[in-house]
Amino acid sequence: MFSRLARPASSIINRNFSTTISNNANVAVLGASGGIGQPLSLLLKMSPFVTRLTLYDIAHTPGVAADLSHISSPAQVKGFMGPNQLADCLKGAEVVLIPAGVPRKPGMTRDDLFNTNASIVRDLVSVCADVCPKAMICIITNPVNSTVPIAAEVLKKKKVYDPRRLFGVTTLDVVRASTFIAEAKGLSVKSVNMPIIGGHSGVTIIPLISQCTPPVSFPQDVREKLTVRIQNAGTEVVEAKAGSGSATLSMAFAAAKFAESLVEAIGGATGKVECAFVESKETEAKYFATPILLGRHGVETNLGMGKLIEYERKLVDAAMPELLANIKKGEEFVKKP
Repeated sequence: MFSRLARPASSIINRNFSTTISNNANVAVLGASGGIGQPLSLLLKMSPFVTRLTLYDIAHTPGVAADLSHISSPAQVKGFMGPNQLADCLKGAEVVLIPAGVPRKPGMTRDDLFNTNASIVRDLVSVCADVCPKAMICIITNPVNSTVPIAAEVLKKKKVYDPRRLFGVTTLDVVRASTFIAEAKGLSVKSVNMPIIGGHSGVTIIPLISQCTPPVSFPQDVREKLTVRIQNAGTEVVEAKAGSGSATLSMAFAAAKFAESLVEAIGGATGKVECAFVESKETEAKYFATPILLGRHGVETNLGMGKLIEYERKLVDAAMPELLANIKKGEEFVKKP
């Protein structure tokens, strides 16, 4: 059912070196005034690899752009507001990050967000297809398991789909898992890296603890509790915020991490590896998250799942029905009249 690598994916993730590169990256953030969009835009403004940062939202974007433009870092910032200015925001964009949408609230599943966020992603990606068809499109808007297929179907309709250039950003799952394991084992969080495969919600999030770097071991009951915590970490934040929002700061950090790796790879850096939800042949699911070697054209090599232990195989099997249903729902949303 699934392919294997001769060595753990995590061993490749940690070869995250780069050559000296010259970058002049144009990055657009769609949904830049929101809870994720503002801190994400701040982090991108601070990046030495971003030279032009364009921000779009339906409100408040000029103010966000003005605020960021006072920061003493090289990126030039400009804000665009409202549908009539979206195309101008996207002109020349090489990387487009889409955190636009409504956040999850207590009691809501990612699937509950579907109707509103599905329409937002469809409409934004449609304009991307017209204005910057060669851009790398990074979907942050939940439910990612469905919004990535929505984006793909829109791009296919416009005849500009390139599976190498469309990503569901699942980096937050990796960031969380690395943090939790570092805490559990008393390790430096900077030294911990662990691949997360599957999807980006609940049981579809599959931590590969057996492939963690440095190697770690847990009794089976502890492994199971840690897996459940990683899978439900988003709910942990939603409940802690008690109705005031979802994971915004950690998501912004994770998205900026992914974006910077992608920008560096586009600019010629080698060895940049991040987990992402992409078109895949690893399983029966058309889209599946695995470690990805990034290159000038986006996905250079899908590094696969590596060798799974029996417990992880069972997690993949348990995830598949929900993941297949999520993907189908996204595809059918675009295909319906």
